[in-house]
This record gives sequence, structure tokens and C-alpha cells, in this order.
Amino acid sequence: MQFTKKIALGFLFCSFGFLSVNAQGTLPNLTIESLEGKKVNIKELGTNGKITVFSFWATWCKPCKKELNNIAEIYEEWQDNYDVQVIAVSIDDARTSSKVKTYVDGQSWDYTVLLDKNQDLKKSLNFQTVPYTLLVDKKGNIVDRHQGYVEGDEYTLEDKIKEIAK
Repeated sequence: MQFTKKIALGFLFCSFGFLSVNAQGTLPNLTIESLEGKKVNIKELGTNGKITVFSFWATWCKPCKKELNNIAEIYEEWQDNYDVQVIAVSIDDARTSSKVKTYVDGQSWDYTVLLDKNQDLKKSLNFQTVPYTLLVDKKGNIVDRHQGYVEGDEYTLEDKIKEIAK
């Protein structure tokens, strides 16, 4: 009898683990703040009929800033060709979040910038380091995840955007 209970519990835990992995296929129903202090629901933002790129970054992350600057150079073209939106999500915590607005104001980014100060969104999406990029289709399904950045990754991302825009 004891052995049967252990097997049943094992299946139960495996089932919950499987559900957890599948739940990562869509955006979480979380609310974080915009740079202007407005509450923004992530799930609603990612299901507004546009292809969405969530680029997670921090003020202390040089590759993150390089990636966002390089995307900025071709972003208008992406918007025209693929109806895409880029959301730059800062994971700066309480110690460095005060630097985000100053940094963003000095850039030529035409992105929505969100603040994940408590890293709730980062934790929900289960990643550890930035830069981290999510590609979300028009229905809110996460179709690609990418960790890190090297020069030219924005063109690989564009190829993926082009594929789901068809």
C-alpha cells in the first residue's frame, strides 16, 4: 500500500511539473509598471494582435544595451514590414532602477519600456540572466526564446519574425 501511494504521488508531481513547463508556452498574467509608472498587464500586451519581442535587459548589462541599440536601427522597418512591437523590460532592482529612465532618455529607442523591479516576470518565465529575448506571436504564444547577444542576432530574430508574420 505504501509503495502504491509513492507511485501515485510521483505521477502527481510529474503531472504538475509537466503543466508548469506547458504554462511557459504563453505569457503570464502579471502586471508590472511602465517607465511612466502605469500598470501594464503582460498577457494583454502580448495578445494585442501584434508580433511582440520582449527584450529583457539591465542598465549594467553591456550586451543588453548593444542589442537594444542595434534593434533600434531597424525597428521602424520591422514595424512597417511585420507589424511588430518591441518591449524592453528592465530587470534592474531597487538599487539600480533609478538609472533606467535616465539611460532610456539618452537613447533613440522607440520602444515601450517596462520595469520588472521585483523580477516577478523574470521568475515567472524562468530565466536567470540577461540579455534574454522572447518572441511572441499575435495570439500570445511564446514561439522563441534566446539567451545572450552577439552582433547580428537581431537579423536572426528578424528571420524568425518574418517566418511567423506569414
